[in-house]
Amino acid sequence: MQLLALDHVQLAMPAGEEELAQSFYEGRLGLARLEKPEPLASRGGCWFSNGAVTLHLGVEAGFRPAKKAHPALVVDDLDALVESLESVGSTVTPDFDLPGVRRCYVEDPFGNRIELIAAS
Repeated sequence: MQLLALDHVQLAMPAGEEELAQSFYEGRLGLARLEKPEPLASRGGCWFSNGAVTLHLGVEAGFRPAKKAHPALVVDDLDALVESLESVGSTVTPDFDLPGVRRCYVEDPFGNRIELIAAS
């Protein structure tokens, strides 16, 4: 037995904030919003993918953002994405703790931590 692939990563979000999620994940990160199948759609939240990366956002009662646990996304042009995020007011925090790895952190609109890594 072996694991073959990562299908998706799920992050939590507050109820009723799907449009805000879409503005970030689709509008800023370039992931297309997918239609959720029933009965999952009635639970709220939303799914995003570009074919290579798939993120699900699920509504969680008593929502608290993930400040430590996070997805790490490899980006083909980290500088351009950072510039785009900062131009709309997102705070991007560089991290230099891993020698030879260019990376930074940003929060989604709900405070979930996301790591962005420059493709090598």
